[in-house]
Amino acid sequence: MRRREFVLGPLALYGAAALRGDGMRAVASGMMAGHRFGVKALAFDVFGTVVDWRGSIVREGEEWGRAKGLQLDWGKFADRWREGYAPMMEKVRKGTLPWMKLDALHRMILDELLVEFQIEGLSEDEKEHLNHVWHRLKPWPDAVRGLERMKKNYVLATLSNGNVSLLVEMAKNAGLPWDAVLSAELFHHFKPDREVYLGAADLLGCKPAEVMMVAAHPGDLRAAQDCGLRTAFVARPLENGPGKEAAASGESKTQVHNSNANLGHPADFPADVSARDFLELAEKLG
Repeated sequence: MRRREFVLGPLALYGAAALRGDGMRAVASGMMAGHRFGVKALAFDVFGTVVDWRGSIVREGEEWGRAKGLQLDWGKFADRWREGYAPMMEKVRKGTLPWMKLDALHRMILDELLVEFQIEGLSEDEKEHLNHVWHRLKPWPDAVRGLERMKKNYVLATLSNGNVSLLVEMAKNAGLPWDAVLSAELFHHFKPDREVYLGAADLLGCKPAEVMMVAAHPGDLRAAQDCGLRTAFVARPLENGPGKEAAASGESKTQVHNSNANLGHPADFPADVSARDFLELAEKLG
């Protein structure tokens, strides 16, 4: 089976028979025609937009820590893990590190955190299980219902820096009803590189303007807009935990400050559509 067939087949992430690329083109150009803005497919950022990465890591970490008799500030641990994400991707961009999957980058950060937080005595299996917590992230309460509503009228795809196996396992665990699993891994570029957005539109058989990027991060949306994609902003003010501003990952401190001011106020961000959750987005997209 060719890579294109595996990635694009509806329900491929559940092991069903995959549609060929032409089949996806037929779905995108036929059944989905005539919806708002001429959009045929919705491409979703995943971490923070669809799933609650911080809350999930904290909850699982606390359970695991109790079983191990380990006292740890799991909120701080999760924050530090996420903080290492953008710098690691930048090393790949600059050639300091070779191309590698996000799982591998997460593991490199984790190994540093185990030293920083003085966590000792873990077996390799335990380290791998902990690293794969990113595969087990839980969706926001509105995510699955909202996606199921949007799926009736649009092709739904991930467009994440997470690797394919991570996104597939996450979807199975969380019941996320994707039609296609698209990842930065397919293009050997991380968002916000243009190759990711334009490559996703090509794999979906769409023009860039026929794809709408859905994200809680203004930086992601700006990069998509620059590539000609439509954009939908969904506010996730609790992404970094209660009382904290949601993160705009990978941006400079100035950009983060300017972007975060918009995260609790969707109307302030110049996206084609702004919504407070996926249910409102589904309603606005018809």
